[in-house]
Amino acid sequence: MRFKTDYKMDRKQFLQLSSMGLASLPLSSPFSATNKPIVISTWDSGMEVNAAAWKILSNKGKSVDAVEAGATHIEDTINCCVGLGGYPDRDGTVTLDACIMDERGNCGAVAGMEQIKHPIAVARKVMEKTPHVLLVGDGAQQFAIENGFVKESKTLSAEAQDAYQKWLETSEYKPQINIELKQGNGPSAPSFFTDGSPNHDTMGLVAMDCNGDLSGAVTTSGMAFKMHGRVGDSPIIGAGLFVDNEVGAATSSGVGEEVIRICGTHLVVELMRQGYTPEMACKKAIERIVHRDPAKAKNIQVGFLAMNKKGEYGAYAIQKGFVFSVKSNTENQIHAAKHLI
Repeated sequence: MRFKTDYKMDRKQFLQLSSMGLASLPLSSPFSATNKPIVISTWDSGMEVNAAAWKILSNKGKSVDAVEAGATHIEDTINCCVGLGGYPDRDGTVTLDACIMDERGNCGAVAGMEQIKHPIAVARKVMEKTPHVLLVGDGAQQFAIENGFVKESKTLSAEAQDAYQKWLETSEYKPQINIELKQGNGPSAPSFFTDGSPNHDTMGLVAMDCNGDLSGAVTTSGMAFKMHGRVGDSPIIGAGLFVDNEVGAATSSGVGEEVIRICGTHLVVELMRQGYTPEMACKKAIERIVHRDPAKAKNIQVGFLAMNKKGEYGAYAIQKGFVFSVKSNTENQIHAAKHLI
């Protein structure tokens, strides 16, 4: 995927640069934004997502509008793990999950939704037009169509079709990561099956606007070749995303089942409420996942990313390789998160 901003780098180039140990990829620490606004997002693809969000934030727009814009942008790209171009479940169907949460604690989400191009926009409609938080499956699709969204074709993208046909040769499902470093000592690509094919790469982002208000959004097509009907942490408030405008906000990426088991992002925000920095709050949440099942943790990846009310941010992951992107008035770069194992 080629970025369309002034930051032009595909994943291969990113891996090559990161293997050189460039200063633009320091290990994360409790950085502080000297000026509002600011947006942070998961993975190196977040540079492009942040650029879309920044168009709103830099014009004194609201954080909720910014995170929706960022999520919508990546849903429009051909990406293995986000939007209708994502990899399908084991039945050959692409299902989408998304959620959004604003500074007032309003939230909306969709899960297992098919054939709707922008699940994040549907999630916002759920937040604004219904008394509910989460709509799923056919009900989510019906709601989207009733609100003007177009039902798209079920045809897989060329990339997804090729990957699916290759997977069908063995039909082996291993939601694990390849923790082998691809080049040098730099971060590996986000998350992989042991055969090297992409697994999951959820896009989560959190923004603070000029008023100091926080919002967040998450969008994904979920784990590649999952069981039909599987839903991970991404659309679940308190798991894949949580925002408390008095304290901070957090999002996650990785094996969603492990995040759900500890109500991960809610835990991170509550730890920030207790006085932990964003990085330390993320680390404590990761430690809880690892402590629950140390043997399992060696073969999975989870990363948390958080921002507090001061504009400080940080991240932590189980394994090496989790990176995140930051855009503010003073920086526009990718950071490598610290890791426990």
